[in-house]
Amino acid sequence: MEPHYRYRRLNANDFNRDISLENLKSQSPSVTISVTFKNSNIEYNEQEEDLRVVANWFTDMENGYAAMLTYRFYLPAEKEDDYKAAMADVEDIKNGWSILENDFLRYYVYKLLAGPLDAPIQPEMDKLERFDFQFLGAMRNVEDDMFYGRSTMLKDVLNFFIDYGIKTKGDKTKEEKESELKDVRNDFGNEATALMTSLLERLSEGKDVMLDYAHETGASFNNALPDFKSTLTEQDLFSALKLIIKYGEDIEISATHNGLGYNNLIYMSLLLAKMQADADGNYMGDNAKVYPILAIEEPEAHLHPAMQYKFLKFLDKNLKVDHKVRQIFITTHSSQITAAVKLDNIICLHKGEDGVTNVCYPGKVFTDSDEDKKSKNYVQRFLDATKSDMLFARKVILVEGIAENLLMSTLARYDGKSLEDQHVAVVNINGRYFNHFVKLFNIESSPNAIPKKVACITDRDPVRKKKEANCKFTVCYPFDLYKDNEHYEYSVNAEEEENAFRDHSSIRYFSQDANKGKTFEYELALCNPDLELLITESMSNQSEIKNMMGGDYAQAKVKVKNNKKWDDVKTSIDNTDWEEDEKRRHLIAARYLSSLDKGENALELCLALEENFELEAGNEHKKIFNVPPYIHNALEWLLR
Repeated sequence: MEPHYRYRRLNANDFNRDISLENLKSQSPSVTISVTFKNSNIEYNEQEEDLRVVANWFTDMENGYAAMLTYRFYLPAEKEDDYKAAMADVEDIKNGWSILENDFLRYYVYKLLAGPLDAPIQPEMDKLERFDFQFLGAMRNVEDDMFYGRSTMLKDVLNFFIDYGIKTKGDKTKEEKESELKDVRNDFGNEATALMTSLLERLSEGKDVMLDYAHETGASFNNALPDFKSTLTEQDLFSALKLIIKYGEDIEISATHNGLGYNNLIYMSLLLAKMQADADGNYMGDNAKVYPILAIEEPEAHLHPAMQYKFLKFLDKNLKVDHKVRQIFITTHSSQITAAVKLDNIICLHKGEDGVTNVCYPGKVFTDSDEDKKSKNYVQRFLDATKSDMLFARKVILVEGIAENLLMSTLARYDGKSLEDQHVAVVNINGRYFNHFVKLFNIESSPNAIPKKVACITDRDPVRKKKEANCKFTVCYPFDLYKDNEHYEYSVNAEEEENAFRDHSSIRYFSQDANKGKTFEYELALCNPDLELLITESMSNQSEIKNMMGGDYAQAKVKVKNNKKWDDVKTSIDNTDWEEDEKRRHLIAARYLSSLDKGENALELCLALEENFELEAGNEHKKIFNVPPYIHNALEWLLR
């Protein structure tokens, strides 16, 4: 495999295309990529060898060590004036890029530098040879590299692992191992010689006839006589091997018939085996690789979620326990993979509203404070495959429960918007734990945060408690609030968060009316008090609620069952100064909320609302549905 440090020329598409026409005209674009090597907090036996490799590239020796390699691709200074002259009259940036590509790209040069940029040196080629960078692209055809022993990679792996038991015996000296290996090879050589002698004897008469054609065609000119080689080495026999897959004792199939995902896993295992061989000092001597680095683009290709998770755990063990590679880089769009790794190992590339691509480090947004440690542990624990969508989406809506999660996309459609078109992820955080998650996106608190817009949609959940010792808050209705301030203390959720983030550039909280809101389901009925579409099969009290709809407040009260609880509810609503219609809406909303199973109801309601939305305008069965104002406000802010 050709070493990756062999300087590769770039093309016009490798430049930053977000620069302005003025910048493109004022100076030729260039590419500079710097890689820093630092001493690891993981103890390696090869630490001394590491230092010898990078000793001349140091940029910092105060805290451990830091060394740097820099790749530059640029237009030579003697061509800069010609470039500026050619660009002087350009008025269209596409034309400018075309001139660069057609007239100047061929003059670009590339250099690899070592050490600080203010005093760089030329890196030693023998030192660069000690780096092993293996890259697996997303679209990979692994058949030629792994199925047959004649492939270079598989042959190298087989050559390293042949007689592996002898090579790794811990109770023998190096000289004893070499002696035993020599005996094994001699025995194999004797067996191979006998085999080839037998084969050539069988060919002897036929060979003379076959090779006689060479004389007749003139191929034996100048005493050049063709014949057959009569020796057989281990490497020769490797070419006769082919990879198979065994299922039990009786079934064997060629690896060419295996699934793409499994073959990619097999290939990666062979590649890691090759990296192990190349890094073995006893086997490779001074040519052994010191820095094995594995880079995989989209390892989730062709792998179902369970296999993705298992593969990540394997790589993690290979890195941290077995130390077969020093670093592993993975690019992915798989939430299964992000869920399987720690926050500290995740780097997010996010293109913000301003068009600038930001490099973000979710694990670094948390400080060493006890509060942030708690938040980090919480996010790490609950960042499963579903919640990991927030790392990939362009914008995020955080919600408390399953009902909002299931219905948010449908509500957006009724509001004339599309969450899918703007790549919005709706994430259910299963409670009011917004403070833990918003830290990932709070760019005003950490430069490592992900700068994407986040709408936190939460319930008011009014509560009250008696002003007595050891009393706890209990839930109440909006019409109970502040009725008896002498004996009760009242509270509603989200006021503090709303105020704290009211002017935030990328995070906002949205909830129902502070004095008249309760929950998401309560608000649905409050905004649609006569919509029978809200009444689903899983609800209790269906007939009662339907009978409450369509009339006035007095009629609605008559339809509610008579018991102490609902008599108290009606009395509490009666004692408000609200208009009659508002009293009716709250009574229906209260009865509606008390009659449903939230999870099952959300599924049924989502289906009913979707079917209603799909009906053509003018259809007599199509119903008007009102999106709750706080949901509308959240969508307006997030999607503008």
